[in-house]
Amino acid sequence: MKKIIAMIVLLVAVASVGALFLVGKKKDESTYLRVHIRANSNQECDQAVKYEVKAAVVDFLTPKISEGSTFKEVYAILESNLCGIEEVANEVLKNNGMNYTSHAALKEEYFPTRSYGDFTLEHGYYDALILNLGTGEGNNWWCVVYPPLCFIGSEGSNPQNIVYKSKLVELINKFFK
Repeated sequence: MKKIIAMIVLLVAVASVGALFLVGKKKDESTYLRVHIRANSNQECDQAVKYEVKAAVVDFLTPKISEGSTFKEVYAILESNLCGIEEVANEVLKNNGMNYTSHAALKEEYFPTRSYGDFTLEHGYYDALILNLGTGEGNNWWCVVYPPLCFIGSEGSNPQNIVYKSKLVELINKFFK
């Protein structure tokens, strides 16, 4: 009986913390790490290749990012893989006959308010992986890589590369061991 009560209290506590995280009044911009892949232009061919690059970059990064559990760890993973990200993107560009290359950088930039499903990121300055394809002047694809809101279930990503983790399950398993 004590274990059941303890588990209920744990579930309520975890749910409360999760709810506070998702509906907090003011989001701390420094806790989010964004990814923007900016197309060379808005021409149909540049926009189409942007999505092919996105799929290849997501496949490349997903297993790496799943190793990070904090903002700093994910940032360091991205930082150490900038050349690899460019190589993956450049291969896709080359295979599609594009005469330009990519450039990846981590930087802080101002972003307008954007929504990702039911989740909204307020305008402000955010750390981001910026992947410019060619001039990078076209429309972009974006997501949030920390906390992980975009790579799981992304179109074009390989679902076999996805590793599902649950802090709640880890806590419950630890409690009952």
